[in-house]
Amino acid sequence: MYFDSFPIIQYGSTDGTIKTATNLLRRVAIRSKVKTNASLFDTYDVKSGETPEIIADKFYDDPQLHWVIMLVNNVTDRYHDWPMNEQQFSTFVNEKYSNPDGIHHYEITQESGDTKQKIEVYDPDLLSSTSAGDVSDTSAYTSATAITNREYEESEQDRKRKIRLLDPEVVDTFVDEFKLLMRESFI
Repeated sequence: MYFDSFPIIQYGSTDGTIKTATNLLRRVAIRSKVKTNASLFDTYDVKSGETPEIIADKFYDDPQLHWVIMLVNNVTDRYHDWPMNEQQFSTFVNEKYSNPDGIHHYEITQESGDTKQKIEVYDPDLLSSTSAGDVSDTSAYTSATAITNREYEESEQDRKRKIRLLDPEVVDTFVDEFKLLMRESFI
């Protein structure tokens, strides 16, 4: 369904023949007024193992609308922008870090404004050149909380789990506008 909306273009090949191809470079962005209109969206926490197709089927009764979920959430790489299941996550952390329970960074509590906000603290003298750290000397951060590589990656996964879902009542209109915009050409 998604790629059916992409325009077909003619282009000349190196041997001089004209070929027909789908223009995969064509892009459409969500209008800023739509992005900021909270009444058009619901928030959702992706459960372990849920794919965009499963969620589209659950909320829109059509797994083919998975691309709407991905577009709305700026997911361009399903393997890196979408939350992993437990097994994938465990494999990822163990392959990325020589010591998954090593210190990734430190955090301190913000002292003014939103005191629930944490501030990541890095000390270049303490950070090694390895993948995202593996800091071992904690003397410089007596008042800070150490965050392990695993905890850091878990927080990244938690951030990816929080997605926005377009209200099912406006999905058809959204799809129609997407198709219309894809057909418009300035070439």
